[in-house]
Amino acid sequence: MSISLSAAEKQRYSRHLLLQEIGPAGQLKLKAARVLVIGAGGLGCPAALYLAAGGIGTIGILDFDLVEESNLQRQVLFTTADIGQPKAQRARERLRSLNPQLQIIAHQTELTAANVQQIFASYDLVVDGSDRIGTRYLVNDACVIYRKPLVSAAIHRFEGQAMSYAPGRGPCYRCLFPDLSGAVLPNCSQAGVLGVLPGVLGALQATEAVKLLLGIGEPLLGRVLVYDALTLRFDEFHISRRPDCAVCGEQPSILAPADPPGFCSVEEQRRITRLSASELSQRLQGDAPPSLIDVRDPEEFAVGHLARSINIPLSRLEQRGVSDLSLPRELPTVFICRSGARSLRACALARRGGMALPLQLEGGLLAWRETVDPGFAL
Repeated sequence: MSISLSAAEKQRYSRHLLLQEIGPAGQLKLKAARVLVIGAGGLGCPAALYLAAGGIGTIGILDFDLVEESNLQRQVLFTTADIGQPKAQRARERLRSLNPQLQIIAHQTELTAANVQQIFASYDLVVDGSDRIGTRYLVNDACVIYRKPLVSAAIHRFEGQAMSYAPGRGPCYRCLFPDLSGAVLPNCSQAGVLGVLPGVLGALQATEAVKLLLGIGEPLLGRVLVYDALTLRFDEFHISRRPDCAVCGEQPSILAPADPPGFCSVEEQRRITRLSASELSQRLQGDAPPSLIDVRDPEEFAVGHLARSINIPLSRLEQRGVSDLSLPRELPTVFICRSGARSLRACALARRGGMALPLQLEGGLLAWRETVDPGFAL
């Protein structure tokens, strides 16, 4: 599906367009890019702000915490009025107010080994701003296994560090810290942190993400950048891929888990054509609107649904497949759910069943309500 820059986008990103290394072609790449930010904290907030300002077309924000008053010293996406509210949701609203042209997806959940593949599959690059050591290893391992570029950073008191990983182009985080005993990541609530410190590192993460997406400059591959705010000095040291690394080494012991029954694999998700809510709205107003299959449960469907949509719950598709459901196999069919997860699985099932043109409503009916119809009932 071709994309272009509107007149408003050309005005908004005019300073990017003047840069030879970016220009219109590079800005289109950023518009088409999908970046997941892990953690809407001190690092994730400034990183997400600059990614949104720079025109990254789809940004996911993953965080399951609520905004606390102590966060406001450094987490610049939030205000006093946000205290007690879910971080991911408030971050989405703030980023949308900064740049309404983007698709912002809130993942109000904890990242686990059970959901990491499904979440990561929809993104091109991951920015890790987590402050939990277990999450940091999980993110790294998943990026290596599923071949996702990763920009990682950490902060402690007055110091910070950043590094990047690209599939097949350098060492990963486990090459630097092979196990938990070698990596200490104190929580800010325990060790304290200079409020502006994560702003510096988060901005560096956004810089690295843009460079990796555009293929420009020299990213932090095989290099760890270290920043000391007290002396205002940057330093770096080089690292190499460890042949015995548990995840990216020559004989890795950390491998991708087997897909559960009915799971939509990474490769299947890559082959699925996605429609934004605005694109679906335009198609529905055309002369040959697509068929709509809502795969939510009947009680969800009863609360609110798109006109002319047919309710076929995902569980029914999984049990019977598409061959017995009299679905239009040769015409465009859009699968719909609340947030997009179930409709991805439905598209995969439809492809396996021989449907020629299964499409997915990206972001689900949450995106429809946010972009097309604010009064839509869910």
